[in-house]
Amino acid sequence: MDFDVLIVGLGPVGAVAASLAGKWGLSALAVDKAEAVYDKPRAFGLDHEVMRTFANIGIADAVAGNVMPYRTSEYQAKGGRVLKRIAPASAPYPLGWAPNYVFSQPAIEGALRANLATLPGVQTELGTEVLSVAQEGETCRALLRDRDGRERHVSARYVLACDGGTSPLRVQRGMPMEDLQFDEPWLVVDVMVTPEVAERLPATNIQFCETERPCTYIIGPGLHRRWEFMINDDETPAGVQQPEAIAALLARWMAPGEYDLWRASAYRFHALILKTWRDRNLFFLGDAAHMTPPFMAQGMCQGIRDAANLVWKLALVRRGAAAPTLLDTYQAERVPHVRQTTLVTRELGRVICERDPAKAAERDTRMLTEMAAQQAPTVRQSLIPGLSAGLLAPARDEHPDSARGHLFPQPEVENSTGRQGLLDEFTGNTFRLVAAPGTSVLPLREEIRSWDSLEALPLSVVALTDGADDKPQAWHAYRERHGLLAGWLRGHGCQYVLVRPDHYVYGGAANLAQALELLAELRLTLNGVRSEAPVF
Repeated sequence: MDFDVLIVGLGPVGAVAASLAGKWGLSALAVDKAEAVYDKPRAFGLDHEVMRTFANIGIADAVAGNVMPYRTSEYQAKGGRVLKRIAPASAPYPLGWAPNYVFSQPAIEGALRANLATLPGVQTELGTEVLSVAQEGETCRALLRDRDGRERHVSARYVLACDGGTSPLRVQRGMPMEDLQFDEPWLVVDVMVTPEVAERLPATNIQFCETERPCTYIIGPGLHRRWEFMINDDETPAGVQQPEAIAALLARWMAPGEYDLWRASAYRFHALILKTWRDRNLFFLGDAAHMTPPFMAQGMCQGIRDAANLVWKLALVRRGAAAPTLLDTYQAERVPHVRQTTLVTRELGRVICERDPAKAAERDTRMLTEMAAQQAPTVRQSLIPGLSAGLLAPARDEHPDSARGHLFPQPEVENSTGRQGLLDEFTGNTFRLVAAPGTSVLPLREEIRSWDSLEALPLSVVALTDGADDKPQAWHAYRERHGLLAGWLRGHGCQYVLVRPDHYVYGGAANLAQALELLAELRLTLNGVRSEAPVF
């Protein structure tokens, strides 16, 4: 066999998957039929989960100059009445990064490609197209054609189809997608403005909920600004992309000489989810598996979550630390998460896209009433769900586990040598058993050391310490700088939590006995044995 993983498509999702494969010790071939990074912006928003993943693969510093924290978003009716505000969470940030960012996609993709060159187990081939994939037993055999027209076969244990919304690998198999009933034509316009124009443009992102033409304004990094315009029934995608049409659309804010047009592209905003995300050892990720309207800036984020969810599972199965049944959790976990996020996005889109004046007036009245009743703006990240199925501790009636399936926070910590940083910088993205201040971890460490599969299953113990002035003494002990994680543990009624490599909580425990049971349950589950009875 040539490779552990063949990754088809080197957009952001494929490049993250390839980086994670390299970090987990998998041999990978990543191919893309394009010969260079596309030089125009497409995706525009990412969130703190994605930045945490970027940090885990080592590119956070490289992308820092090409991202900017996302501004508050306002939904405005005609005349500028504010119907809704969606704000970012405030510091200290739960994952160690600002909750939302705008970014320049060409620069981010460049950083991802450069990172791949540092991973010895990862090979990349540009200008190479995957013509077909056949599965022979436990091996996938792919036919590739390079830029010179030469064809050859390669084999891989797994193939990850990150080949976009028109995914040839999905289409070849005739795999159907679930339609969540959103299909609207929009024009996306990216411009670079002058500093003087930037000063007078709105200082917040705005969804203009106007029946004549719904549109969106987003502030990008530096002098980059984006508008998205709904295409009217009497217009064509080709017609609205003409320079004079674009100038007319932007005239409300700027004159033609005040900006440089970077890109203008017409799209249909869809809400689609693939019904089957896996065909034996072929997996679908990103736009190949789902398409989300842009109204919450979650399209690319969803795909990178796919990669973060799947690659560590492939690595554990490949190294014998988990049974192949672990791979069944990929679709079980991702589909409910993607569907819920997409449905929330769809409803926000329907709010924006309402064209009937009477219904729009009803919407405005309802939203104004709702906003008046709120004590604070909606926090964007509160709209993103956790996990509800898959590799999670069993749900229990007697001992409810409110941490189960939640994203695990990432505090700023100090270790026993006095070094400070975000927790992932010390533990990596492995399994972690985290103990609250004042609890015992010695029995847990003894239990873990007894596992014969420990080398194949990376698992770290993290003990939080009390006292603002005392340095942690043990190598596995950390002192928090802001009390974020200790407060989170108290809020969830946990003394211990067991965290997965993708930073979702497998389960929480109120005492040491329950923590030992969590470890036992995880071992059984990874070995393909699932207890039907509660483990507590």
